[in-house]
Amino acid sequence: MTSSLRSDGDRKSPSQRAQPSRQRDAFFDNAKYLAIVLVGVGHAWGQILDGNRTVEALYRVLYTFHMPAFIIISGYFSRSFDLSPKRVKRLITGVAVPYLVFEVAYTLHRRVSEDPQSDFSLLDPTYLLWFLCALFVWRLTTPIWQTVRWPLPIALGIAALASVTPTVDNDLNMQRVLQFLPCFVLGLLLRPEHFQLVRRRAVRIWSVPVVAAALVVGWWSVPRMETGWFYRNAAVQDTGGPWWSGPVLTLAIFGCSVVLSACFFAWVPGRRMWFTALGAGTIYGYLLHGFLVKEGSYTGWFQNSFLDTPLGEIGLTVLGATVITLLCTKPVQRVMRYVVEPRMDWAFKRDPGDAARGREKRDEDGSGAREASTEATAPNGSGEKVSV
Repeated sequence: MTSSLRSDGDRKSPSQRAQPSRQRDAFFDNAKYLAIVLVGVGHAWGQILDGNRTVEALYRVLYTFHMPAFIIISGYFSRSFDLSPKRVKRLITGVAVPYLVFEVAYTLHRRVSEDPQSDFSLLDPTYLLWFLCALFVWRLTTPIWQTVRWPLPIALGIAALASVTPTVDNDLNMQRVLQFLPCFVLGLLLRPEHFQLVRRRAVRIWSVPVVAAALVVGWWSVPRMETGWFYRNAAVQDTGGPWWSGPVLTLAIFGCSVVLSACFFAWVPGRRMWFTALGAGTIYGYLLHGFLVKEGSYTGWFQNSFLDTPLGEIGLTVLGATVITLLCTKPVQRVMRYVVEPRMDWAFKRDPGDAARGREKRDEDGSGAREASTEATAPNGSGEKVSV
């Protein structure tokens, strides 16, 4: 490889300089892995909240930023979504089809383990499947947010209005779709330099007292504030609060989410780590760990008195992180890819642009095989993987 560059005076040719790198960014893979681990830990903690103020304080701080950070990353990697045939196909196979498959799977699991009469509904997402519904809606609206002049203020206004509109029902879990929308739009607006800003040493240092203050506030809020607000799945009227508290809390929680997400990103390592490769499999860990959490809930495993002890709480935390890590590994991806990321070429028309590019490539191969053999074909980006 080195010798191939020497003939040009150790300089790359113009075609090589123009060729974009296919290498994944270790920082974002690390961030996605750590965020999904926090999701698994949060779901484990959610089973042992009753009467446990310490765990609930940690749980509230975690729920302030772990899904917002995950959604911000999803928005950041949705910037190129443009309703082209390839991206629509990827949205269907990578988001819509897994939603349908896992909605059926979760319903069947509940029928076997808890309620034989459990209903199947496409419009009422089971447990964590709300995120796939939300991601589908958010990605479809991406061209709108990239067109309007003030996307983030508009998204915040929509979220605030949703918080005072109890008639927004549970179809597709629209309250969460709308109240988490500003996090996705924020991700669309971010650029690489913004992530560089929060990864500076000064931000990393200041994040320590900020998180400490958040833990104090979380402890203080336990007897004074409904935990449900951190789920963003209901209007303020459903919690018995005054109507004006909806917009106030929506803006306040969004601000806290952004600050704590920045603290989280500040401590994400930028170099390759032992877990970096797992960042490519976070959607597998997300979709699969819910079966274990639900099975534990159905069978009463989380009612074990040992889990109310400090050792039990620590053990459950480690178990949650370990399980979701294992579910992100390559062997699990190979086994489950046909339902989590199916290709389904048979279900779609061939993109005319692909056919044209194929003919052009064949012509180039016929007329200039020697040049084609020495230059790598630059990816056009139209078939990029949906990042979840």
